[in-house]
Amino acid sequence: MLYHFFEFLEKNVDLPGTGLFRFLTFRAGLAIIISLIISMVFGSRIIRFLKRKQIGESVRDLGLEGQKEKEGTPTMGGLIIVLGILVPTLLLADLTNIYIQLMLLVTCWMTVIGFADDYIKVFKGKKKGLSGKLKVIGQVGLGLIVGVVMLAHQDIVVRVSLETAQEKGYEIIRVVERPQLFNNTEQVEMAYAKTKLTNVPFFKGNNLDYKGLVAFAGDNAAKISDILFVILVIFIVTAVSNAANLTDGLDGLAAGVSAIAGAILGVFAYVSGHNIFADYLSILYLPFSGELVVFSAAFIGACIGFLWYNAYPAKIFMGDTGSLTIGAIIASLAIILRKELLIPILCGIFLIENLSVIIQVAWFKYTKKRYGVGKRVFLMAPLHHHFQKQGMHESQIVTRFWIVGVLLAVITVITLKIR
Repeated sequence: MLYHFFEFLEKNVDLPGTGLFRFLTFRAGLAIIISLIISMVFGSRIIRFLKRKQIGESVRDLGLEGQKEKEGTPTMGGLIIVLGILVPTLLLADLTNIYIQLMLLVTCWMTVIGFADDYIKVFKGKKKGLSGKLKVIGQVGLGLIVGVVMLAHQDIVVRVSLETAQEKGYEIIRVVERPQLFNNTEQVEMAYAKTKLTNVPFFKGNNLDYKGLVAFAGDNAAKISDILFVILVIFIVTAVSNAANLTDGLDGLAAGVSAIAGAILGVFAYVSGHNIFADYLSILYLPFSGELVVFSAAFIGACIGFLWYNAYPAKIFMGDTGSLTIGAIIASLAIILRKELLIPILCGIFLIENLSVIIQVAWFKYTKKRYGVGKRVFLMAPLHHHFQKQGMHESQIVTRFWIVGVLLAVITVITLKIR
């Protein structure tokens, strides 16, 4: 809203300083500041309100150190994160941008699902909350929307050479000239095209066309690849959202890891939306996607601001309102920026937490069926509880997971040049 207001002033009123709002870096910095202020100021009020209403977490006894002290800690703290994302984005982003509209939808959609789950747990006294089936339906529905919009909307395009677009049969939206890159004077005709291209780490060329995976289907390849793409989007959104939910088991863990991932996705948004940087790094140039830098900045600020109250010992838990939402946001951002194949590296913490549960359950069932007695690989799953059982302090586990998260983030960035 402020963006559009100052855009109007710049065009119609000779007022110094209004042009600042044209710069992504300025608006991104402002978004982080506003998000932090909102999270810290309104966070304390939300905590006091939840305490008055006695909206506290009911902690199941798992025999872990310090667990009893968590009993009664206010939950639904994800509302702080959501406020910290929505307000700066609405104020500072270009609301006519399809990428911003899509991310606002993702945030609100998953917040409703997470809030419903927390509401049923707290107010209805049902510890299981929203049924797993309804959660999955909500996640699948969101993935379906993201996938279909990516395929159908005319502003969601990739810049490729005109020759390639014609050769591959891409739908050409607009023909443009490639900008001069440093000392390169060659001008090549390019096209903004509808395509299912994505960036692939470690491979020369760095691009994968989902249509190429089903080239054997001949004339039906385009339709089959559309279905394949939507199914992949649904899987990624559902998997990362649930993985973030599993990771939210220690004070500050999910919020800290998510802030790190959000920072890297913000960098990707900036370079993917910058025609010269995208050329230099040999990644896909995505017109209009640079606006996601503002959203990513708000996301980072919201996660860090939430840590003000969620760091050990936590004064509030994010609940499913927060964990499901931040997972869906990270997944959707990666998909939109054509970096979904980097998720296993960038979200390595989420992945290992998820895998630890899958391995634990699968091995227990297998050994029980085979030997009559179920055996465990880990002392407890998800993985962070395994380290707790080994006697490691909660804050130490969280800090080390953050360090691993930073390492994975650096590796993710390095993949842009390793191929």
